[in-house]
Amino acid sequence: MKPAGFRFACPIRVRYSEVDGQGIVYNSRYLEYVDVALTEYFRALGFQYQEMVEQHGFDPSLVKATLEFKRPARFDEVLLVHARVVAIGRASFSMDYEIVREEGGEQVASAQIIYANFDKTTQGSRPVPDAIRRRIEAFEGTVFPSPT
Repeated sequence: MKPAGFRFACPIRVRYSEVDGQGIVYNSRYLEYVDVALTEYFRALGFQYQEMVEQHGFDPSLVKATLEFKRPARFDEVLLVHARVVAIGRASFSMDYEIVREEGGEQVASAQIIYANFDKTTQGSRPVPDAIRRRIEAFEGTVFPSPT
């Protein structure tokens, strides 16, 4: 079952190295799953990651993460990481993630992540490029308020 409002999902099979002594996915691995989904989300929008960075000046850097665990995931299960952009500011954007079991759709975890568009030269943030903003808006079927 697909969570409401999500247009994108990325499958991830839990590997043996990702489970702890209790046989469940170790908590930090969920941030790795979210990171994979971020890359695949932008690939679905038609961007290769290096192309986004080098040609478009768009290099998302995680600045805040909130994770909520609902149920344990175990070795060899296939999870679907649903992702969507929920806000775009001047130099940052926010995404929601819902992680569910592929079989049955039971929610495993959710995440809310804020990213800044990182500028490697200045080591600070820089505006989200208009081309990226427009592609996200077209994919998500919404127009985000213009930053002031």
